[in-house]
Amino acid sequence: MSAPESFGGGGGKRRFRPTLWATVFTIPALIILLGLGTWQVQRLYEKEEQIVLRHERSQPPGMELPAGFPDPGALEFTRVNLKGRFLHDQEFYLGARTESGRVGLNVVTPFELDDGRTLLVNRGWVPEAKRDPATRAEGQLEGEVEIAALLRTDGWKGIDFAKPPNEPEERFYFWLDLPVMADYVDRPIIEDMYADAVESDIPGGLPIGGQTRIQLKNDHLEYAITWYSFAVILAVIYFLFHYRREEEPSSEA
Repeated sequence: MSAPESFGGGGGKRRFRPTLWATVFTIPALIILLGLGTWQVQRLYEKEEQIVLRHERSQPPGMELPAGFPDPGALEFTRVNLKGRFLHDQEFYLGARTESGRVGLNVVTPFELDDGRTLLVNRGWVPEAKRDPATRAEGQLEGEVEIAALLRTDGWKGIDFAKPPNEPEERFYFWLDLPVMADYVDRPIIEDMYADAVESDIPGGLPIGGQTRIQLKNDHLEYAITWYSFAVILAVIYFLFHYRREEEPSSEA
C-alpha cells in the first residue's frame, strides 16, 4: 500500500514556484496594504495622545488668559476663565454645525475683557431658526459676566480641496479666519486665538456651549487590523497559488 500524498493528495511533490506577473502585482499590493496598516497604527497613537491632551488641558480649574500667545498651538484646548462683556451687536455665525443630530450654526461673539482686550468667543450652537438674536433674547447676556472657555486656534483644518469659501460680508463662516473677522469688529481683537465657551446654564437654553470635541472617535485599531488582514489573506492566496506539484516523468513499461 502506497503512502498517502501530503497536502491534498495527487501525484508529485509540491514546491513553491512563483510566476512573474503574479509576483509583479502581488508585491506592490502587499507593500501598500502593510503601509496602510502601519499608517493606521501611527494614527491610533496620535489620536490617543490628542485625546489625553484635550482631557488634561480642558479640565478645571481654568487659568487666566495669557498676556500673549507666542505659541498658540501649545495653548489649544487650555481652559481659561474670562471676565468681561459680550458685544452682541457684532456677532458672527459659524455654519454647518450639528448638535445631537440637529443641523444649525454656532454663534461667535466678540467679548470685551476687563483688561481692555477683545477676544472672539464661540458661545455655542443654535438652530438655524434661531439665527436672529431677537428669537433668543434671553440668552443675550448683558453686562459684565464671567465665563469658562477653551482656547482654540483658527484656520481651516480639513482637506484643502474641500475648503469652502467664507462669506465675510454676511458675517457667515464655515471656518474661522480671525484676521478677516477683525475687519468686521469695531475695535482691535486678539487674532492669535479665539475661545469656545464650555457648556453652562444660559437663560432660554441657547446658545448651547461645549462645542469643542474632547473625546474623539478612535477607530484606527480596527482599520489597522483590517488592512493587515487583507495583507495576510493576499500572501496566503499568493503562496497557495504557487505551491504547485511537480510533474513526474512518466515511466516506460
